[in-house]
Amino acid sequence: MTDYGHDLMFGIFTTPTVQPVRHAVDLAVLADRVGLDLVTFQDHPYQPSFHDTWTLLSYVAARTDRVHLSANVLNLPLRHPAVVARSAASLDLLSGGRFELGIGAGALWDGIAAMGGRRLSPGQAITALGEAVHLIRELWAVDKPGGVRLEGEHYRLDGAGRGPAPAHPVNVWLGAYQPRMLRLTARIADGWLPSLSYLPGGTADLAGMNEQIDASATAAGRNPAEVRRMLNVSGRFAPSGRAQFDGPPVQWAEELAGLTLKDGVSAFILAADDPATVEIFAAEVAPATRELVAAERNTVQR
Repeated sequence: MTDYGHDLMFGIFTTPTVQPVRHAVDLAVLADRVGLDLVTFQDHPYQPSFHDTWTLLSYVAARTDRVHLSANVLNLPLRHPAVVARSAASLDLLSGGRFELGIGAGALWDGIAAMGGRRLSPGQAITALGEAVHLIRELWAVDKPGGVRLEGEHYRLDGAGRGPAPAHPVNVWLGAYQPRMLRLTARIADGWLPSLSYLPGGTADLAGMNEQIDASATAAGRNPAEVRRMLNVSGRFAPSGRAQFDGPPVQWAEELAGLTLKDGVSAFILAADDPATVEIFAAEVAPATRELVAAERNTVQR
């Protein structure tokens, strides 16, 4: 059993649908009002039925006051990392330090190629992601001398000026599933952000994947707890329990608390496009989960 001790975070993963035109915005405003910690949107620039994610994030930042914002996850192959670095810093500054950088190597390569992006092999995509994260952090590092120079396999900078610096230390969260991506996450990321629906064995897969991250982080000289474990979840609220994440809010709270205490997950992001579901998650599930985790942690500390 592994509990990395992080404070819990609760958020939503909302479809950035174009129609109704402000549906995603309204859900984000609701999440802000009911006290959730995070609002995220998927990023598929080749999908014409979705809003552009950067534009949506910027618009939502202006419509909200306290909630943090992130892509879930940003499509690197169609977004140059030098531009991402400056865009992220600007949005973080303008929002008062509320932006986090969820980013991925890319997956739907037919759509990426249709938009003019390069079709990369899995290995090339992972190398490109590692270069991109390094490049982004270098551009944020305004206290270092000189411009940023990088001669990578996929990205090249020749003395690019540093800055602007974000308003706060922006977290870099990687979506990762395969061993090489997990090793990269362990070496360079602030958080691991998978979707439960993509894990063939469901929550049973988390233990083995956590072990891979822990071992790679230790080998890289990092404390494994430096990598926050996050999870996109989906399900429904029902009067009685039928299955995992299919039951009353108290069941959800028990299941989420178990994932924190057993598998170290400390950020739960609910895939939801229904306002009532968002309100239940914020008003009933999040506080109950926090209480259960706090009680168990207090017991262990005694």
